[in-house]
Amino acid sequence: MTPPRCLPLALTGLLALPCAVQAAPDASRYATQGRCAGHPRVALTTPKGWCVGLVADARDGLQMPRRLVEVSPGRFWITDMGHWEPRRGRLLELRVNGEPGDADRVTVLARGLDRPHGLVTGPDGKVYVGEAGTVWRTPTAAFAREDLLKDLPADGAHPLKELTFGRKGRLYINMGSASDACRDDRQQQPLPCPETAGPQPRAAVYETVLGGPDLRPQATRPFATGLRNSLGLALTQDAAGTTERLWQAENSVDYSDADAPAEELNELERGAHYGWPYCVSDAQGRSVVARGYERRAQCARPPTHRPPFLAWPAHVAPLQLLAVPAAPAGQTASPWSGRLLAVWHGYRAQGHRIVAWRLGPDGRPTGARENIVSGWRVMPGIRPQGNPAGVTVDHRGWLWIVEDRNRTVLVVAPDAPARGSS
Repeated sequence: MTPPRCLPLALTGLLALPCAVQAAPDASRYATQGRCAGHPRVALTTPKGWCVGLVADARDGLQMPRRLVEVSPGRFWITDMGHWEPRRGRLLELRVNGEPGDADRVTVLARGLDRPHGLVTGPDGKVYVGEAGTVWRTPTAAFAREDLLKDLPADGAHPLKELTFGRKGRLYINMGSASDACRDDRQQQPLPCPETAGPQPRAAVYETVLGGPDLRPQATRPFATGLRNSLGLALTQDAAGTTERLWQAENSVDYSDADAPAEELNELERGAHYGWPYCVSDAQGRSVVARGYERRAQCARPPTHRPPFLAWPAHVAPLQLLAVPAAPAGQTASPWSGRLLAVWHGYRAQGHRIVAWRLGPDGRPTGARENIVSGWRVMPGIRPQGNPAGVTVDHRGWLWIVEDRNRTVLVVAPDAPARGSS
């Protein structure tokens, strides 16, 4: 990697003409040996025949990357929060050559963003960005910001906006809870929880219908509620393409226990409630009363809310879901083709990995969990503890990863045999 170069910069509001990111004082703690797809190779566990390359890190100016998408071959956009403080985020562009000796380059497209997180390509080919209080979009050929939704709740513990598109112009948006477990200033937990009441409840996934020739917002309303923080949202379809399923990864209430409560994978249905803050799940996916609501909430059968589709280990902190289509006929399948991927960010032993489930003909995850990238435990002098935050799949079927605290972009690519090997 070569030191980034600064280009002339012009600011108009939050928009900046592309400028090379200023180098950060500290660099990645990964040791590298050899090459993977033209990038320095790092020691992580992947499926046989695949390797991990270090594409960019703090030396390229990455500060807190959370999502990335490929907008054209070898050209990626990245939301970088910068910090948990407002207005320190940026939208970045990474251009990747991927050939030994060729320099990759990170530039700034927009700065001064408010905790940007969600990043998705819409049905119009534009890229949609979720800041804490705003959802906006821009063409990819030339940056031109267009605000779609303003004045979204940006306060409290869970202000980040995750985005995913369904069919017919439906955009789904996370509106996380303002608190961990609905405690007020006196540490009381009222029932009903005020955050879940009214026409615009928190702890919900909202649906915005975009319509007309220019896909403008027609209506925004809650789709499903009782969801503490939906930083993972994804759509799948059945084999016939007639049924669409919306999936949510639930970051559950923060207990100090190492094994409770379970994180959840939920299949969302319109109008359904999924338990927060009154009910959580145990390791077997059974609904139990959340602490603070004993003898007040009803969580046993028959449930007053929908149980999870899967219970995941406590504190794995799922930060993204990605549904990867099956490989087209004639194209070699990757280890994540036809699967639902989950990015587990959490610091405990079960976390810091990317996992997957095969998608069945009905569009639901099936079978045993598969580890796609793992072995991310800290090894001094070799690698830091992993903290994957987001993933995407490029036009070749390669898997790309951003880590927020480690400030990296990684690629999982086919492992070419060493020269001279037979």
